[in-house]
Amino acid sequence: MALMNVNPTRMEMTRLKRRLKTAVRGHKLLKDKRDEMMRRFVLLVRENAKLRRQVEAALSEALADFSLCAGVMEPEMLEEAVLYPARTVDIEIGKANIMSVNVPRITVNQESLGETVLSYGLAQTSAQLDGAIAGLAQVLPEMIRLAEIEKTCNLLADEIEKTRRRVNALEYVMIPDLEETIRFIGMKLDENERSSLTRLMKVKDMIAQRNQAG
Repeated sequence: MALMNVNPTRMEMTRLKRRLKTAVRGHKLLKDKRDEMMRRFVLLVRENAKLRRQVEAALSEALADFSLCAGVMEPEMLEEAVLYPARTVDIEIGKANIMSVNVPRITVNQESLGETVLSYGLAQTSAQLDGAIAGLAQVLPEMIRLAEIEKTCNLLADEIEKTRRRVNALEYVMIPDLEETIRFIGMKLDENERSSLTRLMKVKDMIAQRNQAG
């Protein structure tokens, strides 16, 4: 705690009390915001972990099939087989607001997904290639959702850290400094009041003694 460089007057103490009241209210609001962001962050992290396991399992299976294909097919033929996309998707990128934090919202147009279309003849390729491409096409919507969640988690984590620093600054620096300064001004004012009262009593005694002598 540190005393602020202010004049110990009643007007200054009134001003500091208003600042303290605002700081306490702001501290509560920021704590509530931090706690709610933490709650939502935990929910998103759990969803992210579950979805990531699913996506990674699907990708691992597809990559294993691709590895098998690479072992039995000519590189040129494999490259030609995967040259064109087997599935397309239309997405709409927007924004959502979570506790004053703008996060991405990616909407997948389900009608645009359509069916998986193989751009090669089945006679020239391996059966594992069909499974790999089908698996990748199937997991595409989940990958888009995973990207959205992970970006949201990153943005929330940054905002939680900023809010935490503000809460700590108010709780451990600003509010204690204001309280200590208000206490100091109060003591100074009381001391000045006692000094004034003592002087008045001395003056009263001097006047009384003078009247008695006269």
